[in-house]
Amino acid sequence: MFFDSDLLMSALRALTPILLAALGGALCERAGVFNIGLEGMMLMGCFTAVTTSWSTGSPWLGVLAAALAAAAYSLILAVGAVTLRGDAVVLGIAMNLLAVGLTGFLLRTVFGVQGTFDDPSLAGLPLVGGFSPLAYLAWAAVGVAALLLSRHVWGLRLRGVGEAPDAAATLGVSPTRYKYAAVLVSGVLCGLAGAQLALGNVTLFSENMTAGRGWIAVVAVMLGRALPLGVLLAALLFGLAEAAGFRLQGLGMPQQATDAAPYVVTLVALFLSTAQRRRRAAARTRTRTTGVTS
Repeated sequence: MFFDSDLLMSALRALTPILLAALGGALCERAGVFNIGLEGMMLMGCFTAVTTSWSTGSPWLGVLAAALAAAAYSLILAVGAVTLRGDAVVLGIAMNLLAVGLTGFLLRTVFGVQGTFDDPSLAGLPLVGGFSPLAYLAWAAVGVAALLLSRHVWGLRLRGVGEAPDAAATLGVSPTRYKYAAVLVSGVLCGLAGAQLALGNVTLFSENMTAGRGWIAVVAVMLGRALPLGVLLAALLFGLAEAAGFRLQGLGMPQQATDAAPYVVTLVALFLSTAQRRRRAAARTRTRTTGVTS
């Protein structure tokens, strides 16, 4: 049987890093900062988690270090896009490219290997009920983010900063402070996503091991309209696609075809979502035109 409980468990494990990164991207989107540097932040988290866990023997110190390192790395976007008012898209792409080159260089410098570092002494995260604790944290973060954005004063101010920063400033709310906070929180979440990928899903580091998951997280933000529940559903879709790809690979399909499954689903979902939004926009335009004419 193709669809069974094992496939669902695999999908839930696959969605965790995407979900964590996408929640960070959603907070940035709500603050008015388009963050496409999620891939680079995740990759920095992966490398830092493995390096710290290997050197200290503690995966939890690896998780903490990954969150701090990715948060520090996110300051490039915060300073560049918020303080210096640079183009967030250009900065995000530069961060992604820098992370690939930097982690590849450090892999050879720190571990003396090229391609993949895999050591038996590398401590991974423990599993509870088949999942790492970071998976449960990711699911809980969805509810926390939903309540924060809809009920808490911080979340309401964050949304105000993203929608009307000048109006928020007249009410005594600092757009710069809230934008910085959103970017830093996204860095922490991406660091946790990287730690989950490197110490939870597997226990190793390889060059560019995020393999586009940060970009998928960006698409999840777009598909979910930066709503925590919508982001969760989008991440689940991509997790199912990745798990189905592994299952098809086990059934004999070429690895190249199965590896492409999540990205094909991403393109199809993005195309359908864009088409639906255009239809809705056209329908609203027709309604307004009809109302004016009548």
